[in-house]
Amino acid sequence: MTTTTDAAAAATPAAGEAGEPVLSVRDMRVWYGTERGPVRAVDGVSFDVRPGETLGLVGESGCGKSTLGRGVLGLTPPGSAVDGEVLLRGTNLVEQSPKQLQKLRGPELGLIFQEPMTRLNPLMKISEQFEETLRTHEKGLSKQEIRERSLEALRGMGIPPSRYESYPHEFSGGMRQRIMIALALVLRPAFVVADEPTTALDVLVEAQIIKILADLRKNFDTALVLITHNLGIVAEACDRVAVMYAGHIVEQGDSREVFANPQHPYTKELLRSTISLSTTGLHYIPGSPPDLGNPPEGCRFHPRCPVAMRGCATAEPPEVQLRSGVRSTCWHQAIEVDPSLADELGTDGREPLAAVKEISVADEA
Repeated sequence: MTTTTDAAAAATPAAGEAGEPVLSVRDMRVWYGTERGPVRAVDGVSFDVRPGETLGLVGESGCGKSTLGRGVLGLTPPGSAVDGEVLLRGTNLVEQSPKQLQKLRGPELGLIFQEPMTRLNPLMKISEQFEETLRTHEKGLSKQEIRERSLEALRGMGIPPSRYESYPHEFSGGMRQRIMIALALVLRPAFVVADEPTTALDVLVEAQIIKILADLRKNFDTALVLITHNLGIVAEACDRVAVMYAGHIVEQGDSREVFANPQHPYTKELLRSTISLSTTGLHYIPGSPPDLGNPPEGCRFHPRCPVAMRGCATAEPPEVQLRSGVRSTCWHQAIEVDPSLADELGTDGREPLAAVKEISVADEA
């Protein structure tokens, strides 16, 4: 096992992975300007996504998932800044102008929103919205070719051709979501960000959406980042998972390996907090994510971590790659991989941040 501290090395694919990445993110940072000063919502993130691969991005609300997805696509709001490298087949999107990024969105980059009506124009028929999308990005298509391409995309989502001239309000929420996905995919982009695509949908429609996304990568070799708070969806639909906390990716690797044998304390706590048919009691993570305008020193999870050591509050942990191929950013794994790091941390690796001894509770009876 080797310790990994360099951002480029951290994103090196694990053994067994093949194919050049469609998207490579290296040491990406996203800031928001506020009256209190800059808020670093994404802080030094690195990952790869390959053709036909789905990466699940999970974590609590406010951890930076959606900001990361929109930052990749150049869709962060005014007053924000993006730094680092976001390489789409070797082209750094961070260095592209807004006009250049606009040309890439659609034919190369796709986004599936959480709420369909943010993408669908309520005053336009579905046919008009498909025509506008295709004419903007693919010049020279005839009206018949546009219709055929649009109906093909809609049929793939289970929308019958008879609904092609309907308005968005004439569809159910689940059907609107599928139409929005069809609009995002009609240009067959190489890379897609799906931001909470199943939120507020019932379980049957949710299952349909997940199957559609699985078919997408199988049929078109599309690389997909699936942003969700639903760990069950990640376990079912994603090849790999990246766990975010307070702007950092704290653990990433093969989804089966991470779910079967989580390494980072935050990942373990998230999985313990998941409700299932076998759940016997409700577990939650005490406290809340930190203020990213003034994050804690050291490991950002240490104020809530059940196994934090004293040194976790003063030194930021390095990322290490384990034999399983999973990468974790935690002092416990770092010291396990390289015991000499205990000296850097100023601990023997076993000293707790807090200890409780000889507690007794008097019996009032």
